[in-house]
Amino acid sequence: MDARGALLALLDEAFEKKAWHGPNLKGSIRGLSAAQAAWRPAPGRHSIQEVTVHAAYWKYAVRRKLNGAKRGSFALAGSNWFARPEEPDAAVWKRDAALLAGEHKELRRTVAGLSKAVFGDAAKVRLIYGIAAHDLYHAGQIQILKRLYAGA
Repeated sequence: MDARGALLALLDEAFEKKAWHGPNLKGSIRGLSAAQAAWRPAPGRHSIQEVTVHAAYWKYAVRRKLNGAKRGSFALAGSNWFARPEEPDAAVWKRDAALLAGEHKELRRTVAGLSKAVFGDAAKVRLIYGIAAHDLYHAGQIQILKRLYAGA
């Protein structure tokens, strides 16, 4: 397997493909209600919905860095953490989950289309495996938030 294939496999496993380590990011939000997604473990703590949009943003940011696109084209105004409705809203939650899936699809398309020379650029390769690690970090965080919600 070449570097492109290995990085694409890593992106896929961290986001949506079956993995030995347990739930991936997409699996961690599958089937969640708007109430579960909007719940906070304490005031000032992030909800699953906020983590989901945060993960979508960083997929966008990595894609933008890889293809040289300008800032400011993300679907929501702002960067990094985005305020989401305090009250559960099924339509907004559905759009946020779709935003994450769409940003993953676009990131994957970008990585698949990169020139072979890019895979010799250590900084760009680190961005790609770093965003996969970011997915897995937040998948674990979401799993913890789900358990806390169940006990609340």
